[in-house]
Amino acid sequence: MRKPLKISIAGLGTVGTGVIELLLKNGSEISRKCEREIEVVAVSALNPNRDRGVDITSFQWFDDPVAMAREIDCDVFVELIGGESGVAKDSCEAAILAGKSVVTANKALIAKCGTDLAFQAEKNNLGLAFEAAVAGGIPIVKSIKEGLAGNKIAGLYGILNGTCNYILTTMRETGRDFQEVLFEAQELGYAEADPGFDVDGIDTAHKLSILSSLAFGNEVNFSDTYIEGIRHISALDIKFANELGYRIKLLGIAQSSEDGVVQRVHPCMLRFDSPVSHVEGVYNAIVVQGDFLGPTVYEGRGAGAGPTASAVVADLVDLARGMITPAFGKPASELDISNVIPIERHIGSYYIRLMVLDRPGVFADVAGVLRDEEVSMEGILQRTRSPDESVPVVMTTHDVEEGAIRRVINRFAEYETVVEKPRIIRIEPLLL
Repeated sequence: MRKPLKISIAGLGTVGTGVIELLLKNGSEISRKCEREIEVVAVSALNPNRDRGVDITSFQWFDDPVAMAREIDCDVFVELIGGESGVAKDSCEAAILAGKSVVTANKALIAKCGTDLAFQAEKNNLGLAFEAAVAGGIPIVKSIKEGLAGNKIAGLYGILNGTCNYILTTMRETGRDFQEVLFEAQELGYAEADPGFDVDGIDTAHKLSILSSLAFGNEVNFSDTYIEGIRHISALDIKFANELGYRIKLLGIAQSSEDGVVQRVHPCMLRFDSPVSHVEGVYNAIVVQGDFLGPTVYEGRGAGAGPTASAVVADLVDLARGMITPAFGKPASELDISNVIPIERHIGSYYIRLMVLDRPGVFADVAGVLRDEEVSMEGILQRTRSPDESVPVVMTTHDVEEGAIRRVINRFAEYETVVEKPRIIRIEPLLL
């Protein structure tokens, strides 16, 4: 048997301790598959005395992960600190300069600095691996890089954030509104005390930009991704969606065409028969469209100690086997500069909800705005109340350019009879 693959781990939260647990529990099986052991030789975290449920006394301790990356004699540096810059970035760069491959679960870091880190690693014949950065235990990075390598990928989409999926699922099942369900998710540990990273779509956008680069061979481009979260989704919207035959999901969508790349994150209305409509709770799901294989669906737990640790170890197993491949499927120096198509050019159908005072002339005003902007209405729902109360008016449109819908919404908002900010949700066919 070959000499062990020596690793150091920076960050001993749930994922870091999960990696150690997995290697201790399944070490003999992993060694058999790799024909060598994977040995933890050093760790770094904020508090050396915290009880983490695993014995770390045999590992060399470092208070400074950058120092560990530079100084420790090992083959692979595992970064599980988090954050798009700072010590996470510094320690990964230090590790590469010191001749160590890097494995990370840090989607923010890869979304912002992935192209540069890949270039540095490849220049030094080292590996940069990040299976755990996207969709937890679902092997989507390896599937796109390897299993679908013979296909030209036209597009992909998916549920990439379990917190948002849990909130939307619970809202639908209970009829409760966003804020109440968010508080429950925080109590259960599914949402952070500051939930913006998840519910505002940023986490999904990080992951989508990584998948887009893998799928289309472009430099990672997070900054041009359109991002919209779920705070504005109400129980009323979910009720109407169900009536119309839809589920509401927060999706990341990436598509490639001759005009450029689409990268957008926003709530979508999906038909009940869409491949991901049934995916509920904290689960993730991704659909990838290859030209020869057709659509493939990947589903599983997208977060948590076990699934994410499993993905980290999968990358370590590849490195233990001597498998070092370009991080994004082709050399970083050959990645294309992506031309991301702005959301205003999106063409699709829309759900529009207005809260209006039920007075004469309201529908005439609505119809006039739609006529002026050449937006064709497919259907309408209205619930009546007494004349002094606001009522919801729900419209669905035929396909139209997003720019026209935005002009419609802005004009609706100017009417005194419209008493709340108009809401739109994009209706997506997505039956790849």
